[in-house]
Amino acid sequence: MMPRFSASLSFLFTEVPFMERFQAAYTAGFAAVESMFPYEHDLEAIAAELSRLQLRQVLFNLPAGDWSRGERGIAALPDRREEFRRGVVQALEAARRLDCPRLNCLVGLRDDRYTLAQQWATMVENLCWAAEELGREGRTLLVEAVNTYDVPGFLLPRTGEVLRLLEEVGAPNTALQVDIYHLQRMEGNIVPTLRALLPRIGHIQIADPPERHQPGTGELRFEYILGQLDAMGYQGYVGLEYAPLGTTADSLGWIGRASCRERV
Repeated sequence: MMPRFSASLSFLFTEVPFMERFQAAYTAGFAAVESMFPYEHDLEAIAAELSRLQLRQVLFNLPAGDWSRGERGIAALPDRREEFRRGVVQALEAARRLDCPRLNCLVGLRDDRYTLAQQWATMVENLCWAAEELGREGRTLLVEAVNTYDVPGFLLPRTGEVLRLLEEVGAPNTALQVDIYHLQRMEGNIVPTLRALLPRIGHIQIADPPERHQPGTGELRFEYILGQLDAMGYQGYVGLEYAPLGTTADSLGWIGRASCRERV
């Protein structure tokens, strides 16, 4: 047995246009998909594809500012509170259309215009508000640690900092999103860390460091890691958020025919 996998359509099947990736994921054997930002696409068309193929949309991110200009979230910017809240409203509308239960918040970068205390207080305030809005609809707000090698200045580079933030927010519908790629780059000690964090984990993503390709191309033994997750009783999804080395189809060979193609 292995955990349930979801295909990140922002990373996988990029050989075809976005709207064709749902069929590609289904054909490859996936029963669940996720993406970073669905907002630039036709949500009704996405919903129709999900329904036609009986795929689950299990995750996407809240709007994260101007991605093309290097922004990686605005939850910690005091002058962008209203924009952040408009983004939460936009994300909830998309979540309703796509029947998506989890929304991930990238909190953003350190900004020298403000003290760290000011940014932290803004994060807490914004996430309290977002969690309450999501909670009205039974949805979960996730927060993710991102490594500072790939994203210099990211405000929450380690899982302990995310846990501290979630404790201060204090909402029951918040959880930790753990990307094992980021975890390895910043902290290591993967399996004991996952075991310790398990009660607070709402979603897991994977890619093999240091190049962020598929498992088997880098420094981690994912067969062992995923087997341990299964032994721990992890019930959530594992999102494949890696940049395939070669074609996407070739990159899926590591999973094994039976584990990938058992629709769950």
